[in-house]
Order: sequence, then structure tokens, then C-alpha cells
Amino acid sequence: MSLPPSGPPGGDGGSPTPASTPAILLTGAGKRYDIVACFAKLTRTIVADPNPLAPARYAAHVRVAVPLIEDPEYVPALQRICAEHGVGAVLPLTDLDIETLALARADGRLPALVPSLEIARATYDKYEAHLLLDRLGLPSPPTVLPAQADLDALEYPVMVKPRQGSGTRSIHLAHDPAQARFFVDYVQRAPLVDRPKSSPKPEPVMIQRAMGGPELSIDCLGDRDGRCLNAIPRTMLESRGGESIKGQVVHDDELIELGRRVMEALGVCGPATIQIFRDPEIGMGITDVNTRFGGAFPAPTYAALPGRTYPELIVRMAAGEQPEPHVGEFDSGMTFTRYYWQLELDPELRPTGREIVPGGSPSPR
Repeated sequence: MSLPPSGPPGGDGGSPTPASTPAILLTGAGKRYDIVACFAKLTRTIVADPNPLAPARYAAHVRVAVPLIEDPEYVPALQRICAEHGVGAVLPLTDLDIETLALARADGRLPALVPSLEIARATYDKYEAHLLLDRLGLPSPPTVLPAQADLDALEYPVMVKPRQGSGTRSIHLAHDPAQARFFVDYVQRAPLVDRPKSSPKPEPVMIQRAMGGPELSIDCLGDRDGRCLNAIPRTMLESRGGESIKGQVVHDDELIELGRRVMEALGVCGPATIQIFRDPEIGMGITDVNTRFGGAFPAPTYAALPGRTYPELIVRMAAGEQPEPHVGEFDSGMTFTRYYWQLELDPELRPTGREIVPGGSPSPR
């Protein structure tokens, strides 16, 4: 555990300061330097990530190496961090530990802003998520399991995809039954990087109608009671590996209402990103419900009204406040485009403070 050589500055403009608010613990921060830096401007921020080269660790006030998620000591390690630093909310920045945190929340061990265990499990499995949405009367594309479907009778094209997974890993477009059979076999046999090599179990696969029309996302935030605080839609102008690189915030009443309905039907606590296609033939279809911040974090920060960015609302909830819902209240029309930056570490993996461009990232011209 260590402090960065120069911690992120405290809040300004009336925002809470690190000294006056509970701390925030972020898990699996990876490359999400933007998210960690936003929280670090508002309150004391701790990152728990087992990878010493995770860049986002270095935007936090405190960085902690913790056991891997499947280790029985993972949750106890987070509990010790919460007790030591006065943590008011634990927030995952990856899919991998949402279910673990949901169980710890249900047991009263962690103040995690995650959905219930049932919803965490269902939304991590894309086929179970489809069944859940269908039961709740929420739009989901036609979806089947290979063993239960007559592939010759399906309407093509279709998407063959793993039931569990992030980004666009092993997702393939099939134009006919022969391609569908090939990709089902290919995905089932592909080795998973996050499971033991000795595991004989095939990758669970599903087949979903390939949706046409524009791809859209709705960035939402729910309070501890599952009320939707806001729902901010955006276009997906460009994405890489399932993560939005370019997009535009849009004020679309149909999408805003759909985001609210999904959040409150599922009772989601914390952030969620709902991915949608608006197909010209069958209308809207939800292809993913990710109960965490999405790739396009700029939307709930740039578009939110003053004092209502999602990090600000989360810090207020960590302090015991109950922000009032303000669904549909945001600015629209701004476009964001994301880029890469980097930091240098010394032989002891401490930030040197030296920038690749003297003075740091230059202001846009």
C-alpha cells in the first residue's frame, strides 16, 4: 500500500473535499484513469488491483495490491481496506467481481454499489439476461441456445457469442447455418484466458439475431433503493473491443424512458450501461446490461448538470445522502473522442512524474 508522489488535487467549485467525505474504493481499475481521477478530485480514493502495472492505480490517493478475485481472501482484504480508510462505497470497474461484491453486499460485509446477487448473475450471463429481460417485458433480440435450436430454421444473419464475456471477445457474425455451426464449434473450443487450461468444459455459447440500425448506449445510475437517478443516452460512433472511442450525447425520450425502466425493473444499485440497437424491422433490442461504468465515461460527466455527475452522486450516496431522481435532466449534443496517454514508472514501479511531452498533455487547440 502506498501513496502516489503527488496525489490528485482536492475538490473545487463547491464539490466535497477528501477530508469531509467517506472514501471510495474502486476495484479492478485497469486503464480507467479517467474514472479514478474524477473520484480522486472529490474524496479520498483507493484502488484495489492486483496488477502493479494497472495505470489507473496511480490516479488514486492510495493503491493496494489485493488477492485475485477467486481467492477466498479477496473480500476480507477489501473489508480491511474499508475499515482502515473509512470507505463509504465500493465500486467495481470490471465485470469480473460484480457477483462477488453482490454476495458481500448481501451479507453486510461490504458497502458495494452493485445490484442484487440474482441480477448480478443474470446480467453476467447474456442468455440469462435475455430471459430476464423477456420476463420483465423489456425488449431483447431473439436469442437461442445452439443445442435447442434448429439452425436451418433461423433467420439470418445471426451473432454467435459467448454467454459470458466482456467487450467483443469471440463474437462472430454468421450469414447462414454452415457459418453458424462453424462459429458455435469454434467459440466452444476456444481456450479461455480467465479459466484453468486444464478445464475440459466448453465455452457456453448462444445465438442472437444480428440487429441492424444504429448502436446506442444509455449510461444510468441507480441509488441504494434501486431508483434510477438519471439515464443519459449516447451514440456509438466508433468502438474498439466493445469500448466506445467516439460518441455523442443525445436527448432521446424513448431511450431515456427505456433506461429508467430497465434500471428500476432490475433494481440496479450503482452505475449501469445498457447497450441497444434500434433495428428498422423489429425496433429496439437490448444486447447487454453492464452493471458498472461503461467505456464512454465522458457521457455521465460532461453531460450531467453541475453537481450531478455520477461520481458526485456516488460520493453523496457514500456519505448517506439520498439524491433525488432527475431522469432526463442533462445537456446533450456534445461529442467526445478519446485518446491514449501514459506514465513512466521507475524500477520500483513508482511514478517518476516525467511526461512524454514536457508539461503534460497539451490543451486542445
